Amino acid sequence: MNQLNVPAAAWVIFVLAAVLEVGGDAVIRKGLMGRSLGLIALGGLMLAAYGLAVNTLKWDFSRLLGVYVAVFALVSVLFGRFVFGEAVSPGTWIGVAVIVLGGGIVQFFG
Repeated sequence: MNQLNVPAAAWVIFVLAAVLEVGGDAVIRKGLMGRSLGLIALGGLMLAAYGLAVNTLKWDFSRLLGVYVAVFALVSVLFGRFVFGEAVSPGTWIGVAVIVLGGGIVQFFG
């Protein structure tokens, strides 16, 4: 695959996978706090769906996860900010920017 011509579908899959992973973790957390086995099981299914989604891309594993981690980092901070209403420190935003830069290096120069 030409690394400079990544299909838009790959980015959609990365975002979908990140939402499933972050959401699955959040659902499990809520299930643990409320002692709800149903929520814990739902979160587990969401995490399994994330694994299936991200691995539909036929990329080298190291490149796949290297780029995905950047998308995951950004989605997780946005999820915390807008879903949970958390205040995100400037240091966290800088850290995420560094991770996203690293994902770009893996994608375009890896």
